[in-house]
Amino acid sequence: MSLRSALLALISAGPMTGYDAAKRFAGSVGNVWYAFDSQIYPELRKMETEGLLVTRPVPWGTKGTTKTEYEVTPEGRAALTDWVSTPLTYALERDPVRLRTAYLEWTDAETARQHFEDHIAHHQAAAEQAYEQIRELTDRTHPTLQRRLENYPEAEAEQMIEFKLMAYRGVCARAEAEISWARECLATLRG
Repeated sequence: MSLRSALLALISAGPMTGYDAAKRFAGSVGNVWYAFDSQIYPELRKMETEGLLVTRPVPWGTKGTTKTEYEVTPEGRAALTDWVSTPLTYALERDPVRLRTAYLEWTDAETARQHFEDHIAHHQAAAEQAYEQIRELTDRTHPTLQRRLENYPEAEAEQMIEFKLMAYRGVCARAEAEISWARECLATLRG
């Protein structure tokens, strides 16, 4: 997946400014594809240049200033469809946690334990965030989902929501597996 695909998916919910895209990114697709704001703005401009997005000025503030709003073009929708339809190529995995774990003999027991405690805390936070996304999707209170539903046939809405729920359930399952593994490692360290 690329940042471009994630942005097309996000903005396909409806026109939004770069600021809104960056803000919504963190609470939406950013849960499965992280990007810094400093990566988002240049990519939006590049996508506009390539015809995937169209822009228009929208009023902002009280002094007659404007900001730029982005909307996905038909070419952008086609690119998103192509991306989703293309079989995934799995990259060779790089797993710094397992790599460190394989060489814990090079540190002391307390540091080793702390690595696993940190791992658990990280994945608990990820799971909590994903469960919150699931709640908002199920209740239809997620702001991006609400915008998407405005332009989506109700007959197809349940399936669209279910696809998003599948993704977040996967995030939860992965987080729970990581927590379980780290707890097993802690138990082994305690002997």
